[in-house]
Amino acid sequence: MSKSALVFGASGVTGWSFVNELLNDYPKKGIWGKVHALTNRPLSQKQSQWPDDPRLNIVSGVDLLKGAQEDLEAILKEKIKGIEDVTHVYYLAYKASTDLQKELVEAVAMFKRSIIAMDRLSMKLEFVVLQTGAKMYGCHLLENHPTDYLHVPHKESQPRLKQPYHDMLFYHPQLDWITEYAKEKSWSWCDTRPDIIIGFVPNQNFYSLGTVVGIYLSLWREVEGEGSECPFPGTEKSWVAKSIDSSSDMISRQTLHLSLSSSTEKGGGYNVADAKYPSTWSTKWPTLCSYFGLRGTGPVSNPPEIRKYIKEHMDTWEKLEREKELQTGHADSPKIFPGFEYFLMTQFDFDRHYDMTKMYRTGFTEERNTAQAWGGVFDRMKKARIIP
Repeated sequence: MSKSALVFGASGVTGWSFVNELLNDYPKKGIWGKVHALTNRPLSQKQSQWPDDPRLNIVSGVDLLKGAQEDLEAILKEKIKGIEDVTHVYYLAYKASTDLQKELVEAVAMFKRSIIAMDRLSMKLEFVVLQTGAKMYGCHLLENHPTDYLHVPHKESQPRLKQPYHDMLFYHPQLDWITEYAKEKSWSWCDTRPDIIIGFVPNQNFYSLGTVVGIYLSLWREVEGEGSECPFPGTEKSWVAKSIDSSSDMISRQTLHLSLSSSTEKGGGYNVADAKYPSTWSTKWPTLCSYFGLRGTGPVSNPPEIRKYIKEHMDTWEKLEREKELQTGHADSPKIFPGFEYFLMTQFDFDRHYDMTKMYRTGFTEERNTAQAWGGVFDRMKKARIIP
């Protein structure tokens, strides 16, 4: 029990799985003696759905941007008993905003302040992880994504985005800063790059595709009936676009593996995803629908919009919540980014799959299929009474 982990952003879609995997002793028993789960919003152990484990320390209400650097360090020291023993930091915190410039400034400041604090507070620090993502390859630029110098499958060795897109992405100043800051430090670090993250979140999230698809398909079954056809809520092009899902469990396992390996490249970037080879919605959608007793079919000329469908049938959903004693507030709330699922399932209509060679050359061997990855999320949503 020589290692102690601190997860920044522990209630987020990846942070939740990190804490869960750590408490379930991944990759083996006897490694993790303490797990600190840092969240901004309050979160109880019961609500979290994490194991009731004496090693777990949930720390809520820490604003990473509040006060001076010394103030942040003081509150972390006060709230995290044993912070001086933390060996592994997994930085997954993210403050979503529709103001992209504000988002950039805050993301960089949060990261810098957090890592400086941990560097000063824990002399036992061994490894830091910064989670970035597919924006490194310009996927968020949609039809403007650069194909002249970024090619699929996307490799970690590909060049950064060129201007004007380079300076719009907060990953770049985060990476530039830690590269310089950690140069002479005894601890190592890497950045991990998932694609769209599929995972369970115990409370409302700015955007969680697993949550909204689970609610949508549960509602479709209630309105249209079990066994009914459920057309893909996207286009012909997005139906066949290649990608590799990044389920939060696999992101966590691959990242933990990297952070414990002495051969991990200091400052290296690593693609993290469920499998070695890509798939498409044409194979995934029928699998997702079958979990809910539906028949998933291909795109139609006027595809349904997930958010619009949920809003139109909120009376039915609220009735379902009452009858099945479900949690409230997950189907639609101000905390959910408007229309993000339309963006992800319709406008991502181009191949964006990863080259996973680097990750699997590290000795990591596990892969997961669609049923395992998404089914695990839906199982947890049922257990948490988010869906019936």
